Amino acid sequence: MNMLGGKAVDVTNCPVCGEIYLKNKFRAVCEKCWKKEEEAFDLVYRYMRKRENWAATTLQIVEATGVPEELILKFVKAGRLKTAQFPNLGYPCDKCGTIIREGRLCASCSTELRNDLIQHEHEEERKRERSNPTFFTQRK
Repeated sequence: MNMLGGKAVDVTNCPVCGEIYLKNKFRAVCEKCWKKEEEAFDLVYRYMRKRENWAATTLQIVEATGVPEELILKFVKAGRLKTAQFPNLGYPCDKCGTIIREGRLCASCSTELRNDLIQHEHEEERKRERSNPTFFTQRK
């Protein structure tokens, strides 16, 4: 974080091209790469809007448009390509990689995480109970 005119600015390297740019909350890449991403989005969106392509998979979109899969997944995760409109689009679960259409975890990983949290809470409760003196432990 640098100071420019008394204001804090975040100067960083673009994760795509490495060029230095002023990072902001709206863009995670430099202006040049952002424009390329917008062009790629327009290309993908025009392709998907055609009646014969609305049910295309990510791989079919990559083959037809030449837009990298990572960028298409970025558009889906950001909600720019709606899974409700395009039924065969999805992105990988953050934990296991299963294709999902919303959230960050698939149902299985979400259930596993929830169960792990419940188990951890029970263990913490048992530790608290053991550390609190009871009538019988005080008499020793």
